[in-house]
Amino acid sequence: MKKIATAVALLAGVSIGSSVMAGGNHGTDWGYEGHSGPEHWSNLSKEFGTCDKGTRQSPINITGGYSSGLKPISFDYKSAKLDIVNNGHTIQVNRPEGSSITVDGERFELLQFHFHTPSENIVAGKPYDMEMHLVHKSEKGQLAVVGVFMKMGKENAVISEAWKHMPIKAGDTDTIASVSINAADLLPEGKAYARFNGSLTTPPCSEGVRWMVMKQPIELSSSQVKQFAKVVGENARPVQPLNSRFVLAE
Repeated sequence: MKKIATAVALLAGVSIGSSVMAGGNHGTDWGYEGHSGPEHWSNLSKEFGTCDKGTRQSPINITGGYSSGLKPISFDYKSAKLDIVNNGHTIQVNRPEGSSITVDGERFELLQFHFHTPSENIVAGKPYDMEMHLVHKSEKGQLAVVGVFMKMGKENAVISEAWKHMPIKAGDTDTIASVSINAADLLPEGKAYARFNGSLTTPPCSEGVRWMVMKQPIELSSSQVKQFAKVVGENARPVQPLNSRFVLAE
């Protein structure tokens, strides 16, 4: 019980002021392979030093967790027009004010959600085909990310609607008032999750991020995965050492 109590305290998070948009600092050229790949991020800019020196980095290999009776995440997502961006590192859907989650009695506003292929977090050493990250921020400036694994299966209707308007070139954006998207429709039916203290998975790799990764994946078709990969390419940071962190699970 003492270990669990300590873990919960560590997962309280800290306030950070870094960009929460996937793609982070557009002033520095970084990517996922070669001399600008993850192993070199900390050398590209002094602002990226945490990518190498941090001790609570994401993503991680989830192999289990302390059973801690985690309370359910309270989701309160609203429909809104599709505002989709290709920022050169991922496809991102920005959200207006009004959607949120409540964790530990604290409200976190949904800012955006974006995608990675293959998944960044992995389970027992194995990745999923894709992973969606829903990025939230509290009034205190603390970040909370909900991760949703995505596996190949049946076509996903919400993804299909978004991908119809996927910007092909980096820097392109598209806002379609006639298309309404609700992030709640991209959540799995089962809401059990694993929780740990981590970081942004893109430069500047800021720490103090509350991570909640849903255990049940959602499905999308192989053609939907291929469409994303054709435009963005593989964009997953390798898993990082767990170090002394705890993973809590329902």
